[in-house]
Amino acid sequence: MDRSKAKRIWIGATIVTDNKFPKFLDVEQVSSGWINKYILKFRLPDGRDYQYEAVSRKPLDVYKAELETQGPVDPQVDAVCIVGYTAEGSFLLIKEFRFPMNRECIAFPAGLRDAGESVEECASRELREETGYDLARNADGTPVHIHSFVQPGFSSLGMGDESIAMVFAQVEKVGEPRSESTEFIEVFELPRADIARFLQENRAPLSIRAQLVLEMVACDPFA
Repeated sequence: MDRSKAKRIWIGATIVTDNKFPKFLDVEQVSSGWINKYILKFRLPDGRDYQYEAVSRKPLDVYKAELETQGPVDPQVDAVCIVGYTAEGSFLLIKEFRFPMNRECIAFPAGLRDAGESVEECASRELREETGYDLARNADGTPVHIHSFVQPGFSSLGMGDESIAMVFAQVEKVGEPRSESTEFIEVFELPRADIARFLQENRAPLSIRAQLVLEMVACDPFA
């Protein structure tokens, strides 16, 4: 693929209206709760009607408005995932009981963003609540190091619309976790030198974000 064509693809990601793609018709809510289930109704390019199951935390009116939006959209951050590392170079991980899996799973600390929170504020709060760590800070209160990508990524594009901001930051222990009664979390640090062995020996389910970051740190997968 030539570079000019590739650039047209990556800068032209819009919701299209021509007959090359399915046309959105309507959305029906079939259940509500912590996560809402929807039936999305489309018309395929060949004229057939098609229904697709999806989930979203957004209420019906907000979700429908987003589905009907034409043109480029700036994704809003629904949640954050913190890739935290200590001054000594260890990565901060959690082993948490996850109900959908009925077992402990290993991941980076993460959580939903509250209304009005910045990405940095959300990362700080989630770290304190889940781990007892926080963003390492300079004397003036600014983070020692924090970086997030230009735009959030999406958790599962084939299932829902939840977007997550990846936050890379130096962290430090500041207190004890403040987990909720339904959260069962064990916090641990993984030294950089032990990552390769951990990936070989670990048998607990591993979140895809943790797997990607740790694999990239441990070795060059493109070598």
